Amino acid sequence: FRTLSAPGLETGTSPRLIRYCPGLVASCHLAAADGTMASMNTDDEPRTTDTVRVSVIGTGSLGKEHVRIYSELAGAGKVEFAGVYDTVAEAAQRLALKYRVRAFGSVAEAAAASDAVSIVTPTTTHFDLAKVMLQQGRHVLLEKPMTDNAAQATELVQLAQQKHCVLQVGHVERFNPVFTYLESVVTDPRFIETHRLSPYPARSTDIGVVLDLMIHDLDVVLAFVKSPVTSVDAVGIPVLSKSEDIANARLRFANGCVANMTASRVSPERMRKIRVFSGGAMTSYISLDYRAQEGFIYRIAKDGEEESSLLKKLLHAKDSTIVSEFGGKRIVREPVPIAKEEPLKLELQHFVECVRAHRTPVVSGESAKRALDLAFEITRQIQTAALSPEAQGR
Repeated sequence: FRTLSAPGLETGTSPRLIRYCPGLVASCHLAAADGTMASMNTDDEPRTTDTVRVSVIGTGSLGKEHVRIYSELAGAGKVEFAGVYDTVAEAAQRLALKYRVRAFGSVAEAAAASDAVSIVTPTTTHFDLAKVMLQQGRHVLLEKPMTDNAAQATELVQLAQQKHCVLQVGHVERFNPVFTYLESVVTDPRFIETHRLSPYPARSTDIGVVLDLMIHDLDVVLAFVKSPVTSVDAVGIPVLSKSEDIANARLRFANGCVANMTASRVSPERMRKIRVFSGGAMTSYISLDYRAQEGFIYRIAKDGEEESSLLKKLLHAKDSTIVSEFGGKRIVREPVPIAKEEPLKLELQHFVECVRAHRTPVVSGESAKRALDLAFEITRQIQTAALSPEAQGR
């Protein structure tokens, strides 16, 4: 990039940015030419207000959900929903009409009308869009993965700090009630197994399955193991795309915990599950389903917990506490108490609250970058293996 004399803008100019937001590029050049940035509203400090003005950039399959939820929050008086922008103007206009908000003609218009933005666009556009927004003092919720480049992720984190902006990344499972429960009961995770499977998607094919799906589980595991990763062993293969469509990674942590993670986007079924063996005062095994927001915990029975009758085991196996005997010990299997809620709505509410209170989000840029760095190491191993003489000879 080359620096212009106009404050807070850089150009040089990224082809991806030109493709995704030509209006913004044009506005930047015009503003730089006349020596003013008034039309861009480029304050060095974020605007302080009780009512947060938000916009959504990108109205694809996930962007539509951001739009729906912000509309609900606006209806409840929790946010001012300014509008939407998409390179496909007709798509933005349809949503704007449906939710009675403005369809912006450019990213520049969206920035000028907002305090905060959700960027829900292809991964290759994330860095350019987020950088421009942060430079203008706008708070950013950036869908995962935050970038497809480690250096760019670092730059965004630093820029958010310099501009005193909230930078949150969309690792939505952190807001799943399943994860909240997991954090509350697992005090000493020893072995973790995750499965995240889906049919081949119509979206996110610009990245491999590690950055598309597995990164959710990387973020979750790093968040609750709370120990440095000491080794990574990964394998993956492409099936329908140029990058890996199936991947497995085995992580070992300094505290001895091991995580075995599998992700696939060429599966006939959808699955998002995590299983955790925990040590500590109460040894337990927990099996949880992110999609259904339900699961079971298995533990050694306490005094007074007698074995369940055969009838209860047969009739109430799914929704009741069952005590069985194995190897001379009584094992309790009980459904976990999870209040079902929409994780994405909780995530967007958290973002708005962080902007309003100007506090660090749960999934900050720094936190997301740790998962991203690990994902890059996994993909590096997969790509290196694919280029090996043994692989080339197959």
